[in-house]
Amino acid sequence: MRSSLPADRVRAQVAGLAASGLDVPTFTRSALHALGRAVPFSAACISTADPATGLVTGTVKAGFDEHHDDEWAYFEYEVPEPSTFLEVARRPSRVMALRDETDGRLELSPRFTGFIRRYWDFGDELRGVLTTEGATWGFIALFREGARAGFTAPEQAFVGGLGGALAGGLRSGLLAAAVTPAGPQVDGPAVLVVDARGEIASATPGAATRVGELGGGPLGSAPLPLALLALVGAARGARVGGSTPLVPRVRLRTRAGHWVVAHASRLMSREGTASDVVVTIEEARPPEIVPIVVAAFGLTPREQDVVQLVLRGMDTGAIAATLHLSAYTVQDHLKAIFAKVGVRSRRELTAKVYYDQYAPRLAAGQAVGPSGWFRPPA
Repeated sequence: MRSSLPADRVRAQVAGLAASGLDVPTFTRSALHALGRAVPFSAACISTADPATGLVTGTVKAGFDEHHDDEWAYFEYEVPEPSTFLEVARRPSRVMALRDETDGRLELSPRFTGFIRRYWDFGDELRGVLTTEGATWGFIALFREGARAGFTAPEQAFVGGLGGALAGGLRSGLLAAAVTPAGPQVDGPAVLVVDARGEIASATPGAATRVGELGGGPLGSAPLPLALLALVGAARGARVGGSTPLVPRVRLRTRAGHWVVAHASRLMSREGTASDVVVTIEEARPPEIVPIVVAAFGLTPREQDVVQLVLRGMDTGAIAATLHLSAYTVQDHLKAIFAKVGVRSRRELTAKVYYDQYAPRLAAGQAVGPSGWFRPPA
């Protein structure tokens, strides 16, 4: 590696950043600054992902003068390409350099020739999958300019070795994000239809508000947020046996700190063709957000099992019987959980998991209907 800073110092710095409770943008920029001292690059991006599907939910870029998220999503999800993030995630090494992958023939990559080369003078790209405790929380891509500026095998191994720390930082950053005051409330799903040209063909009244909550601009006159562009591309590119989920779905945190679920699917015409994609965005319910929130606290799989049962109201004896553990072991797990989450009791644990999502509704006195979900405001 080309660096005057010892590699172990960079590893320690990234690990320290990951444990500092920083929000995703701050952690990502700081981590890239440290990484660049060990593995020099011309530009970079780190993307967050939903660990359930591996689909990109957002990105922080460095060194890019232009942004072409719509084209990126097209080549990432719709065009057959062996170097997509989801394909790299299938590799044991979870890291790949495009120059090595193509034996120096970068023109063999549709993504490189059809997208990267159009805008930048990059000579190589290194991609890595950011995974910790069996879950993928994001991806990293580093770029170098120049025809011979390839990433070496030791550099690839170094970035691959940082995957766990980078994933941990992204995971904890989900819960550290600064929130803005909540805007108008949208009741029920918001739906928008994206045509073959990537334009909004139609939308329900609440769609503009939902898109704005996710960081998008005015509907129809500004690009959709990257997460929704990725969903649209994934829906169009989904195929049986492929790495992309047939029904793309992601959980996203809004600028106000609430969780929503977005999913997309193709609309079929009478002739059996599919070009338009319908995107649905709706408030996440407990079964959807509890797993990602609990995992974001860095709990072990067994600790997550215990939390799931605590949230269902089970006492220590019932949890022990369900998980085939002793009561003493359950208590030990609870102590570890309380320390990681920063609470002192089961009541505080439950509040910590649900507060951002549901406390505003409860504070407003919104009643629960027969379905078990909040009634729409009168």
